[in-house]
Amino acid sequence: MIAPPRSAVPLLLSLLALTASAHGADPLYHVCGTNGNFTANGTYGDNLNALLTSVVVAAAAADDYGFYNLSAGGGSADSVNAIALCRGDVGAANCRSCLKDSAAEIAGRCPVQKEAIIWYDNCMLRYSNRSIFRTKEDSPGYYMWNLNNVTNNVDQFNQVLRNLMDDLRDRAVSGNSTRKFAVGNATAPNFQTLFGLVQCTPDLSQQQCDDCLVGTIGQTPRRCNQKQRGRVIIPRCNIRFEVGRFFYPSVYETSPSPPQSPVSPPPPPTNNPPAKGKDTNSGRIALIITIPAVGLSLLVAGILCICLRSRRLKKNFESKFSLLLGD
Repeated sequence: MIAPPRSAVPLLLSLLALTASAHGADPLYHVCGTNGNFTANGTYGDNLNALLTSVVVAAAAADDYGFYNLSAGGGSADSVNAIALCRGDVGAANCRSCLKDSAAEIAGRCPVQKEAIIWYDNCMLRYSNRSIFRTKEDSPGYYMWNLNNVTNNVDQFNQVLRNLMDDLRDRAVSGNSTRKFAVGNATAPNFQTLFGLVQCTPDLSQQQCDDCLVGTIGQTPRRCNQKQRGRVIIPRCNIRFEVGRFFYPSVYETSPSPPQSPVSPPPPPTNNPPAKGKDTNSGRIALIITIPAVGLSLLVAGILCICLRSRRLKKNFESKFSLLLGD
């Protein structure tokens, strides 16, 4: 239980007001709840101020995941619960600065409400007198879009957007208890690059995160139809898309593989011997010509030898025959 001395409360409010005036940042949206009011100098107010201080201190002391789940009051009737979430791609310094602004601004905008939520571009801060940890809630919420419409290939753009959001949803859902966040991009029609972001508060289960993102993604055709930029934001998850990068580069980003250049054939080697195929064919042709010629030559030579031998034998025979006759 967080319980600062009552004398510290006015000092805290003064410091928060000073922080707000120094930063001068305007929130995107905020809602002061209707779940009852508290007395500024009562126990609930003390617990709330202690809780907001703890959020700022926790953010200043941590360089980790940008998610904080805190409570003050020990479960009593005056207990307060808070959730703070920084966008997954912002650094520790930007996270701390955003939560400082949030704590100061929410104290000024919702001074007596027991429940409130405030969103900045880089963070969200919420508190309530009821349990808000691991609960899926669809309200309050808000939608944002710009006035630039998608004018060409609208159906193709919507399909690219849906595929990108579904892919990021799958990746965010598979995160762990410290981060459920994903960013990425895809190639849209007319040579545009479409960037997207999805995030859940990491205390949600995978199924709760998936259900939350399915709901918010399903709102885009109705809330941000044919827009080049849009957001759907509710307490437990949010999505955002734009033609053009809007988030910091990070290890959580995915993008399509770059197109592969066609592979050029290697240059022909110099001083190459003739191809084997040619050698084989030439050799085969040479053998075809040479073998019959040699065979024919041997045949002719054999015939000549036989003829000469026959003539010689005949001459010798005639000589012997003449001698026998007495010539």
